[in-house]
Amino acid sequence: MRTRSATVAALMAAGIALAPGTALAAPTPTPSPGATTVTKAGTTFLSATPVAAGQPVRVGASTGEYLYWSFPAAAGETHEITATVALAEDRTGTSTWTVEVFDGLRRRQACTAGAQTPTADVSARTVAIGCTLRRVRPWAEPWSADPLPGTYYVRLSVVDVPEPDLGRPIDVDLLISASGDSGSAPEDGRLEAPLVPPTDAGAVLSTEPTVAPVEEDDHGWNIDLTGWLPEAGSRWIWTTAGGVLAAVAGVVGFALTRRPRRVRV
Repeated sequence: MRTRSATVAALMAAGIALAPGTALAAPTPTPSPGATTVTKAGTTFLSATPVAAGQPVRVGASTGEYLYWSFPAAAGETHEITATVALAEDRTGTSTWTVEVFDGLRRRQACTAGAQTPTADVSARTVAIGCTLRRVRPWAEPWSADPLPGTYYVRLSVVDVPEPDLGRPIDVDLLISASGDSGSAPEDGRLEAPLVPPTDAGAVLSTEPTVAPVEEDDHGWNIDLTGWLPEAGSRWIWTTAGGVLAAVAGVVGFALTRRPRRVRV
């Protein structure tokens, strides 16, 4: 009994000692071998820099800038965004940073894990930001905001910072990792085409527009009578006709009501 109790105590002590180590040894996203480092970032959705899963990003920017990247997502994948921002040393106060993810229709996607909006102390030199997205579904109802296959956008920005700290230099390290079976579709359905923003482009003219003929007088001047003449249904035509009729009616009325002058003998 004594030996058994000692063994149980030893195992419990070993478990307590290993528990923190196990938590610290949790797997973290790592760049893909041989992946080229991206050194650019867009400033809007339209200029977002394309990034592949497992491709590291390292850019220099200024505090207060909006940084955009885009990445493709397939059905069955779960994406995790991790970012580290190296802050300037001569800051005057705390700052709060955030990473946001939008789908192809500019709908903001919720994060299921990660420090999405951390706050850095004035003495902090770096701040870690993270966001784990929901699993991409192969299809969903039109009214839902579930993640679907297509292009996704990542926006990194500061949401609360003292005004004197705006414009100070920062260094951003970002990585997007994907896990899961790409192309798997446990649900009974699939998306026919990736989500893209709705566009309504104009039609391209196949023929040149017709130009009204221009007459030329004896002195060489171009006379274009169709450019300044009003249309048949224009209000100028009806206004002019109404004015003429009113004038004629006034003259006729005056002639009918005028009394003849008496001639004195």
